Amino acid sequence: MKANGKPPTAREKYGNELRLRRLAAGLTQEALAEQVVCSPTLISHWEAGRRLPSPDDARRIDRALGTDGFFERWLENRDPAIPYYFATVAELEREATEIRHYGGALIPGLLQTKAYARAVFEAYRPNYCAEELDELVVSRTKRGQLLDKSSKPETWVLLDEGALRRRVGGSEVMAEQLHKVADMADSGRLRLHVLTLASGAHSLMESMVYLLSFADAAPVAWVEGLRTGRLLDDPAMVAACHTSYTLALSDAAPREVSVALVRSIAKEHEHAQHRAGDR
Repeated sequence: MKANGKPPTAREKYGNELRLRRLAAGLTQEALAEQVVCSPTLISHWEAGRRLPSPDDARRIDRALGTDGFFERWLENRDPAIPYYFATVAELEREATEIRHYGGALIPGLLQTKAYARAVFEAYRPNYCAEELDELVVSRTKRGQLLDKSSKPETWVLLDEGALRRRVGGSEVMAEQLHKVADMADSGRLRLHVLTLASGAHSLMESMVYLLSFADAAPVAWVEGLRTGRLLDDPAMVAACHTSYTLALSDAAPREVSVALVRSIAKEHEHAQHRAGDR
């Protein structure tokens, strides 16, 4: 049990075990870092439970400490539907007191309906089976429950109008998805703003960004690309991400206008569905 009364997270258990095995092997963080081919700072992050190593790093840790695949197998016990590079973020978001998300190309995962999530996962894969998609959707839906139970974390969502108009899964799926987002905004569960196409260039055009703040830890930022992502904890970098988010927010439509726009585009999708059904 931690000092704050909370049980340790999976990351913290992993880090504690890594520190104990390293000390038992008589290695400093610097010596282990040399064998794993990484920085001592990264070893420190792993041991503090701030991050998890990649599978390749875990294999090198096992070789360096003679732990016979222990640390690699531990990673395999995580939710297989969550990519290893996002696993730390999935845990951190459960501890966050505030979340700020920008969705440029698609609706953020925490807000996705089952049908929308399934369509996203289908689009990512050249080949797939129904069972695999079911597991992925269940995992994403479980993550979304974070926003169902209480007023915490405080959640800000900044959406690009393009993400609202792109027909992921078809018109019916999009209408359901956008009504869900608007309902959450109307209920006070999240603060919603839309960057309209008319707003032109803005400070977040180059990347999505996910900002997490905590009661008893420094804030972090997550940026993501195709099949990869990077967790930023350097204070200067995180502050720069917050500045970019604030700049983009200043270019977005006001809250009431944004919610009304999401409702309006949802109705456009509904009308498109009806027209298609009349043919």
